[in-house]
Amino acid sequence: MRSSNSKAKFPTLFFSFILLVFFQSALSGEIKGRVTDAGDGSPVRGASINIVGFKSGAITDNDGRYRIMNVPSGTFILRATALEYEQCEIKDIVLKDKGITIVDFQLKRTVSELGKVIKVEAEREAVNKYSPQNMVKLDADATRTSPDEKNGTIRRKVAPVPSTASPNFFAPQCINPPGQKVAPYPNYPYGPSTGGNTPVNGQPYDAMFFKSYGTNPFIDTEDDPLSTFAADVDDASFVMARAYLKDGNLPPDEAIRTEEFINHFKYDYAPPDNGPFNVDAEGAPYPFGRKSILLKIGIKGREIDVESRKPANLIFVIDVSGSMATGGRLEMVKDALRILVDNLFEDDRIGIVAYSTSAWKVLPPTSVYYRHEILSAIESLHPTNSTNAEAGLRLGYELADRIFDRDRINRLILCSDGVANVGNTSADDMLQWIKGYAERGIFLTAVGFGISNYNDILLEQLGDKGNGNYYYVNSRVDARKIFLENLNGTLQVIAKDVKIQVSFDPATVASYRLLGYENRDVADEQFRNDRVDGGEIGAGHQVTALYEIKLRPGRTSPHIADLNIRFKHPNASQAGEFQYSLTTRYIRNDFDNASADFKIAAAAAQFAEILRKSYWAKDARLSDVQAVVREVMRERHTSEISELLDMIQNAERLENRVVNRDLD
Repeated sequence: MRSSNSKAKFPTLFFSFILLVFFQSALSGEIKGRVTDAGDGSPVRGASINIVGFKSGAITDNDGRYRIMNVPSGTFILRATALEYEQCEIKDIVLKDKGITIVDFQLKRTVSELGKVIKVEAEREAVNKYSPQNMVKLDADATRTSPDEKNGTIRRKVAPVPSTASPNFFAPQCINPPGQKVAPYPNYPYGPSTGGNTPVNGQPYDAMFFKSYGTNPFIDTEDDPLSTFAADVDDASFVMARAYLKDGNLPPDEAIRTEEFINHFKYDYAPPDNGPFNVDAEGAPYPFGRKSILLKIGIKGREIDVESRKPANLIFVIDVSGSMATGGRLEMVKDALRILVDNLFEDDRIGIVAYSTSAWKVLPPTSVYYRHEILSAIESLHPTNSTNAEAGLRLGYELADRIFDRDRINRLILCSDGVANVGNTSADDMLQWIKGYAERGIFLTAVGFGISNYNDILLEQLGDKGNGNYYYVNSRVDARKIFLENLNGTLQVIAKDVKIQVSFDPATVASYRLLGYENRDVADEQFRNDRVDGGEIGAGHQVTALYEIKLRPGRTSPHIADLNIRFKHPNASQAGEFQYSLTTRYIRNDFDNASADFKIAAAAAQFAEILRKSYWAKDARLSDVQAVVREVMRERHTSEISELLDMIQNAERLENRVVNRDLD
């Protein structure tokens, strides 16, 4: 028989246990992130993530993601281990009470044991994977659809690889341009533009074409309270600068577009519950400014589930001119398109146009059900002769127009180094006739490849004004980001001709300066002119704008500005408009109390301003930018932020080298 004393203790112990569990969960946080291969950016599955000195840990899922919950606040060391990869530790990981810290790992593969040679002898002849053993030619319809499409049923699944013995496979019909003599392209280290073997004027690369659009000034609100620009989600300038710095060179001033540094990073914006957009705002004292406030305005596009994406009509327009031989850039194009094809569905269709001196059709629009045929057509391409970009685009648009369907995504994907040297080479002239196709609903994605003999001006203008976007690819990781991780946003537009106008309240704001977007400027009076082009926002895309503002002393109103967003739905001709009010309640008293998102956006913008030698950053120091990024890394250790820190450190070393050389 239990004593009365023991009966009294049981409720007390039970209550204490519940209280302990409650307090532990209330004061604990979460560490999460992603583990990827440092070489190709692919997810590492089954990796073990452990907090050193604790029993807490997690295993990565098929996408390389992990999540460790109920972690007490403190500073930790995180360790990642995976089969066939080197162990990796990240120190000084800070987790605040009830906080979430993001830590990404990039694991390097272990080096295989050297010195052993394994000989394998085959008992049958090797099979050429691009030479089919059984070949059946399909009907040469304008569009080749999958068997399920012909029967009226659509399967939303990634297409399998038909075997070469399948009656659904046939060899690519075009390898070289019809009737065109192929001239071998010499393997110059910098291309043939200089006629020698060294770039002119001491430049690190030959024939790189960029354009400066100036730097936005401070504007008094009493003179002009309106700031108007077209939306832009591109980040090509950031990726290009990264390539320069990685090779040990400072990028040219004119290659830097501040907004593309800001928009390179993914911020924690909530998607909209209804409608196409949600707006996020935050402000704080600007550590790189002069007694000013930095105001961050973020726009998040509606997300679309992969299964809900519309089927796509895609026309690849591929530059196979001689310059595409330089640095293996055509092989990089093929690799990027393989990634894209591997992640499409059977009811998506792909057509291929190639161009050099002239343009020709390599593959008619074909269902991704015939994936092997599409990949073989891509593999068949090789560099030849000159560059007639206009001919390639004209044929590509004609093909896209022939199969246009308002219920599908209709998009050209231009893969080129942008160096057009035959026919019409001006972006403005090309955009005159491209505009008609864009207004109908055929969008353009311009993807640039290469870092010598490259025309950023042409590709950037085509992407911005051809109802589309512009990306730069310098590695397989870049290609994965565009054609795998952000595929829905790359393909499906949720809003076109998006224009943004901020109307500052002169009673509260004395002056303002927009950081970047110089080449996306729209005249204030043209904001509601729906014939004036805006930008395009894809599913889940983000647009971030930073303003440096100076508040009036003695202000009495909390109202800062009204934000107006004007846009059209993808298939609409009439525009709609949203308005949001921005007040001082969004502004924090101290930069240290701002979010990690805010700090990274501020650091990325200041880094760009220093690189392009902005007047407003003439006394700035890269070491101050580094300090901000290092502080953020204690809370959010992602590969993107680590990469930004590496870039800033490389730039500082290179700038110091230039200063020391000038002193000598």
